[in-house]
Amino acid sequence: MTRNLSLLAGVVLVGLVVGTALVSFGWTPHDPLLVDASVRLLGPSGEFVFGTDKLGRDVASQLMVGARTTLYVGVVAVGIAAVVGTPLGIAGGMGARWLGELIMRVNDLVLAFPALLLAIMLGAVYGASTLTAMIAIGIATVPSFARIARAGTLQVMSTEYVLAARAGGRSRWWIALRHVLPNISGLVLVQSSVSFAIAVLAEAALSFLGFGTAPPTPSWGRMLQESQELLAVEPRLALIPGAAIAVAVLGFNLLGDGLRDRFDPRLEVRR
Repeated sequence: MTRNLSLLAGVVLVGLVVGTALVSFGWTPHDPLLVDASVRLLGPSGEFVFGTDKLGRDVASQLMVGARTTLYVGVVAVGIAAVVGTPLGIAGGMGARWLGELIMRVNDLVLAFPALLLAIMLGAVYGASTLTAMIAIGIATVPSFARIARAGTLQVMSTEYVLAARAGGRSRWWIALRHVLPNISGLVLVQSSVSFAIAVLAEAALSFLGFGTAPPTPSWGRMLQESQELLAVEPRLALIPGAAIAVAVLGFNLLGDGLRDRFDPRLEVRR
């Protein structure tokens, strides 16, 4: 029952964020980029649900478009990590022992460079942008997928049906596509959900520091950065995007926990 509630709560929260992002493509209460000094720092009202910021922009509209930006960065970053890390993990689990050790040691090296540091380095060379943030987060997340995929591959390779396939002369490519990848897909899916939560936080942090999404494109992290000078008089400008980030991270983490419980039969035995 608990695991079903975790999965349900994750689906609801993630659905809320995704739904908000999708709606923003066709409708927002106001133009999120419209600057109107005559309505600056207004409180919540019927016209402006979450009020306006220091430039007179509608906070609700910025929040909606910011959800789109956050999901865009997360999807691309996690996609990069999964596409690169999963094959590496499978190769490390199916190949020679020295190959697996080499891949893991390279993973350890990549882990020494967090996403923030990678983004700063890439930003210094290519300029701060959404693309820089996506690549940095994606590269920093590759080791997680490689480790999960390698661990799952080692388990699958020790099963009887894989041993029978190898005895029957099946190629490594055939075994990887027919047996390994389908059996570790659940692990990869769970890791994708957890990594998405990390990507949301990383994108917000990069935008807050000025190394992520460049203005004027709305971003939750930059909304936090712009609100800090008014924190004492208008705390809502920080609380609203902060709550949005918390909801997104909580949703993806709960979704990952629920999927892990569903795809890992060993947890059912322990219960």
